[in-house]
Amino acid sequence: MEIIGMEANAYEKSIRELNQFLDRIDRLLESTSPKAIGEWIDNQEACLILNVSLRTLQNLRDTGQIAYTQLERKVYYKREDIQKYINKHSVKR
Repeated sequence: MEIIGMEANAYEKSIRELNQFLDRIDRLLESTSPKAIGEWIDNQEACLILNVSLRTLQNLRDTGQIAYTQLERKVYYKREDIQKYINKHSVKR
């Protein structure tokens, strides 16, 4: 094993920077909690909720009727946006 010598000031500075970095990671993890991620649904679940085909869902996206996010080739919808679409297009009797 190799021993590396370091000045006390440099060591303390490294520890402070490491702690700041870990604090930033903790804040990022809190902002992407499972609850926040769980609010997103994929094409399959959106089709089931709306009772539409994949092609109809594509048309809704293309015409801007439903907001979506695309990560690489995967499309996601906010559950609240799907609910807004349903509420907007519900027939009141």
